[in-house]
Parts: sequence; C-alpha cells; structure tokens
Amino acid sequence: MSKISAKLVKELRDRTGLGMMECKKALEETAGDIETAIDNLRKSGQAKAAKKAGNIAADGAIIITTEGNKAILLEVNCQTDFVAKDDSFTAFADKVAEVALANNVTDASEIAALDYGNGQSVEEARVSLVQKIGENIQVRRAQIIEGDNLATYRHGLRIGVVVSTAGGAEDTGKNLAMHIAAFNPVAVNDTDVPADILAREKEIAEAKARESGKPDNIIEKMIEGSLRKYLDDVTLVRQAYVMDNEQKVGDVLKAEGVTVLKFVRFEVGEGIEKKQEDFAAEVAATQAAAAGK
Repeated sequence: MSKISAKLVKELRDRTGLGMMECKKALEETAGDIETAIDNLRKSGQAKAAKKAGNIAADGAIIITTEGNKAILLEVNCQTDFVAKDDSFTAFADKVAEVALANNVTDASEIAALDYGNGQSVEEARVSLVQKIGENIQVRRAQIIEGDNLATYRHGLRIGVVVSTAGGAEDTGKNLAMHIAAFNPVAVNDTDVPADILAREKEIAEAKARESGKPDNIIEKMIEGSLRKYLDDVTLVRQAYVMDNEQKVGDVLKAEGVTVLKFVRFEVGEGIEKKQEDFAAEVAATQAAAAGK
C-alpha cells in the first residue's frame, strides 16, 4: 500500500470536515483516490455528520452517574432543547457517562475512544446519532468527584451538582447541592476563590472607585467594600442559605457539623457562544454580491 501523504489527508479533511484519522483511513481504503474516498464517506453518512459539526451545539443535558464513592458530571451538547429531550440522545448521554465513569476518564478526546458497546467506540456511536437525529452532538466535558459522602442534584436537564461533605445528616448534602444549583458559588471559602478572578474584581472595583474623585484612603475602603460584597455573592459559606435565607450557609454548616470538601456545578452551554443570525446583514451581503457581478 502506498503511503498516504499528510497533504492529501489535509485536503480531504478540509473538504469533509472530518478528523485526521478518519480521513487517513478513508484514503488508505481507496489507495489515495480522494474523490472515491469522498464518495465512500458520503455513502456511509460520515461526511454528512461532519457538516453538522460546523453548527454550534449550545444546548444539551447534564448527566450525573454514581458508582460507589465516585460520581461523574458529564455535559453532552446538541443544538436544540427538543433534541436534548429525545430518548435516543438521552440514552447516548447516559451510556457515555456510565462508560467514562467505569474507565475513570474525563478528557473528551479520550472518552471518544472508549468502548461504547455493540462493536462501536463512543465516537462512532456519536456519529451514528448525528446521522439519525440530524443535529450536531458533542461530548463536551466531564469531571469525576470522589468522596465517602457524595450528594447530587440535577435541576431539569440543564444544571447538575455533586457535593462531597464530611459529617452531618444525609439531607444536608442534598440541600447544599440544591443551593449550589440555585446560587452558583465559585468557591467554598474566600481563600478558594481563584486569584485571577479576585484580581479582576479588584481592578474593576478600583476603576469604579477612582471615578468618584475621593481621596486615596477613601478609595481603598471603597475597594475593600466592593470586594467584600463580591465575596458575599460568590463564596458558598457567605451566601444566604436557600432553605432559610435568614441564615448564611456557613452558619448552617457550623451548626450541623458539616464540612464541604468539594463541589462541582455544571450548567449546559457555559462558555459557549450561540451563533446569532443577522438576517439584514445576510440580505445586504447577498445584494452586494449580486451588484458586483
């Protein structure tokens, strides 16, 4: 078999949108005949699935699966909430979470290579589902949490939380998970807030304070006040408790003898920008192109 050049693989990838390995395999099967490779990919439906990959998948579902002292949070994306509720999509997402947890794998590219069952990898099962449903579907991210006391909560399809605690009653962990789903803290305590986030908030607070034109000693107090208010909003122990907003979460934890060791919260589409269609701009562009002919 003649060696398939990287240039040829890249050309097929550019024309189909498929991954490098799929393109190389297709070319090897046709002894480097790119047109036949494209025809074969179209026949198998892979090229169609690849085109769907250009569509932004910002909807989907958060899956939580537990096994012993481990739990996994998994986000699987699609393009519409209609598909997110589809039985085939749900079955796929549940199976992927199960497989990823069993293999202790959280990297999306490594999850894709895992055995899905029925002679398929996770990636092959994903491509088949794309062909069936007609939307881009992506396994986006996963995180595994370990602990002797794990509590989970899922709010609909879109938000999932796992909390690891020490001490306290079983209900406390569940209530904390519900609280975290609702209030979205970034850390348990002040000291756990990432330094880059805190630095950014301080910079914003300082810029606002200096607009007041007050003396430096007053500005410093204004900055401290702004940061204190920010920490009240984003740290778990400072937030008003969802079950009793007369109390802070930290007070409840102390009274019940609970320590929060770790929590993870996933929300569908975090950080993904949905494509905004500008119909007026599209029409203008079309008219400009016609005028230039």
